[in-house]
Amino acid sequence: MSEASKNLRPEAELDEIDRKIVEELQANGRITNAELAERVGVAASTCIARVRSLVSKRIITGFTATVDPRAMGLELQVLVSVTVRSGARQRIAEMSDELRALPEVMQLFFLGGVEDFIIHLAARDSDHVRDFVMEHLSAHPAVSSTRTSIVFSHHLNPVRSEA
Repeated sequence: MSEASKNLRPEAELDEIDRKIVEELQANGRITNAELAERVGVAASTCIARVRSLVSKRIITGFTATVDPRAMGLELQVLVSVTVRSGARQRIAEMSDELRALPEVMQLFFLGGVEDFIIHLAARDSDHVRDFVMEHLSAHPAVSSTRTSIVFSHHLNPVRSEA
C-alpha cells in the first residue's frame, strides 16, 4: 500500500460535540479535560472517551507545540518549489522521506501540477537557504529544478467544520 493511500480514508462522521471538541483542541491543545468537557457541554468521562475515539480514528493525528522559528535562531522562512525529473518519478517517495528527516523542513507538500513538492523551510539566513538548496536539492539526481520564495508572513488557520 502506498503512503498516499494509507492516508486516505472516507470522511468521518462527526457529530456536533465531536466538532466542538476538535475546534477547542485546535484553539488550545493544552486545555484540561475538565475545561474541555465544560466548554462542549458533556461530562468529563464522556469527553475523554470522545477525545480517545477521535485519536484512534486518526481524526486527531497528534498534539504539538507551535514554536516561533525566530526563537530558535531561524530568522528566515522560505518556500522552495521542486520539480522532479520525469525519469525519476519512482524516487519521489524516497525523496519525500529524505526531506521530511531534515531539521530545517517545517512542512512538506507533495503536489499535483507543475511542481512536485513545496518545502516550507526555516533557516538562519540566506546562506543557510543557499546551502540547503545546493546540498539537498540541486545536487539530488532526481531534481530537475527549484524555485525559492521568501515568506514575509505566515498565518495558520484551524480546520473549520461546515457547521
